[in-house]
Amino acid sequence: MHYLHLALAIIFELIGSSFIKLSDGYTRPLPTVIFVVCYITCFYFLSLALRVIPLGVAYAVWSGIGIVCTTLISLFIFRQTISLQSILGIAIIVVGVVVMQLGIKS
Repeated sequence: MHYLHLALAIIFELIGSSFIKLSDGYTRPLPTVIFVVCYITCFYFLSLALRVIPLGVAYAVWSGIGIVCTTLISLFIFRQTISLQSILGIAIIVVGVVVMQLGIKS
């Protein structure tokens, strides 16, 4: 159940991040409200996940998946470009998250 909470935190963070962009610097009220609600919900589910998952692991997974998915959202939905250096940086983050997961003792 704790990884479901972490997944929900990630999903709401991704939606919230997308609506930050759509809020146009907080000048559009509806996207701004959606962003705030999503981030409150995101941190609620993250706090539930942290009851069981160690903070470092949860944050690494949350931020690593968030970075990858946010990059994909920016590429495919917002039609933004990404450099080779950015791809390499993201790959290094993903490898770091995987290495952390392999080091967890159950």
